[in-house]
Amino acid sequence: MDLDSQRMLFELLGGLGIFLYGIATMRTGLQKCAGNKLKDILDRFTTNPLIGFLSGILVTAMIQSSTATTVITVGLVSVGFMTLRQAIGVILGANIGTTVTAIIIGFNIEEYSLLIIAIGSFLVFLFKKKIIQNIGQIIFGLGAMFYGLDLFRFGMEPIGKLEVFQALIVQLSSMPLLGVLLGTISTMLIHSSSAAVGILQGLYAESLLSIEAALPILYGDNIGTTVTAVIVSLGASTAAKRAAGIHVLINVIGTILFLILLKPFAAFILWNTSAMHLSPEMTIAFAHASYNISSSLLFLPFINVLILAVKKLIPGEDSVIDYRAKRLNPHLIEQSTAIALGQAKEEVIYMGKFAIKGLEDSYLFFKTKKDKYTNSSKQIAEFLNSLERKITKYLVDIGLCSLSDIELEEQNKLINTVRDIERMGYLFENIIEHSNYQMAMKVNLTNHALDGLEKMFELTVGTVQEAITALDQNNKELAKKVIEKEFLINKMEEELRSQHVNRLQSGECSPQAGIVFMDMINNLKQIGNHAVNIANRIVTEQTFYLDIR
Repeated sequence: MDLDSQRMLFELLGGLGIFLYGIATMRTGLQKCAGNKLKDILDRFTTNPLIGFLSGILVTAMIQSSTATTVITVGLVSVGFMTLRQAIGVILGANIGTTVTAIIIGFNIEEYSLLIIAIGSFLVFLFKKKIIQNIGQIIFGLGAMFYGLDLFRFGMEPIGKLEVFQALIVQLSSMPLLGVLLGTISTMLIHSSSAAVGILQGLYAESLLSIEAALPILYGDNIGTTVTAVIVSLGASTAAKRAAGIHVLINVIGTILFLILLKPFAAFILWNTSAMHLSPEMTIAFAHASYNISSSLLFLPFINVLILAVKKLIPGEDSVIDYRAKRLNPHLIEQSTAIALGQAKEEVIYMGKFAIKGLEDSYLFFKTKKDKYTNSSKQIAEFLNSLERKITKYLVDIGLCSLSDIELEEQNKLINTVRDIERMGYLFENIIEHSNYQMAMKVNLTNHALDGLEKMFELTVGTVQEAITALDQNNKELAKKVIEKEFLINKMEEELRSQHVNRLQSGECSPQAGIVFMDMINNLKQIGNHAVNIANRIVTEQTFYLDIR
């Protein structure tokens, strides 16, 4: 290999590597800056498809990854926090938000790329504050993206003169489907449509592609970005599969429509390029934005049609439960704090019933090892976590009003009860993890251990059920029975622990089996203790609900 060929290859591959690393680094910095807000935005601001559409644009523009936005959306649909109708709006918005990276690349600031890298590096290494380091990471990624793309162009320049490459370009111009395929595969390989479009901008800037050859590749980039969401949805609910299917459907139909309109669309792009004096990079950015905005706005009025189509393509019963708060009306707080507290209590009881279901499903997964139980249990655990935040915020808002002593006591009781129920979700999720560990490590428990765990599960589930019933009925006698069960739970835990030690000493069970067994009974004991905490508050509370009735 001569020196020029070696240099070309190093610039081509090295530039591509730096460019991809720059995009990944910038995206990581943006995601760190955004923190957990992304999921909250999508969870809270998707009440209808139009608001979901705007949320999708905002979130994707913040993190520069339509794939990440779509994966989060599929996850929210999977656990019942978002309907399929709402998800479509977010997906359409994500297709628009992802065009920002191409627009940034279009500004052509490669000559400042090393300075930008230096500024980013200084912020990362000279400052200890996380927020400044995250901003530094974004700036470093931006500089690396421009520098890598510049190197990539230098490496590509000699390739453009090769007859083989020129023949390929002629084929791409005359066979648009080949371009679509190339774009789809390239995005699938690098898992980023933004990066694939950036590479396309570099090729077009070096006049290695005509606009007629570039546009089908651009369409294919959009199809390739759907693959990750499809993979994520494979083990999820039918609703999640449909959400991922909608993402594929939108991009495939959009590609078909714009392939039919390829020549007029190419003429439109070239006319605007001339009229606005756009650089080659900005021309591709403009084409990307025009295509994605047009196709998203085109599909927005036909959401119901898309839902019908995807239900035909992906049949099956939708097992997702609507895991959303139903009674936390903020207007009630201004009208009557007593009624608002009563509604909050109803939501807590609703939450408690799901905790019982999650605990039962965790045991069924332990017994049967069927995925449907682990999926259900994990969905419920995530729901409990989300609902705990919403109910607590609602109760805190009630506390901002003038409350009587009895109302203050009730507010405090409900806040603590919500925390106890949420902790149950965390603990039965631990049980799921231990069951998974048991399967992965092929750990066998003895029949005595299995019998002991079954009895402990029955006692714990019964205790939680009685605690939630006592809360629902404000039944102090039943609450006292729950408190008495604390002794039974602790005693059973001690007995099972002692029996396990004896089995371990006699060689009946392995240390790995001991880890699973001991952790499970410990989690069950803690769940029982949280149920007793709920009962204790019922016994000691004043007659708040008698007063408001």
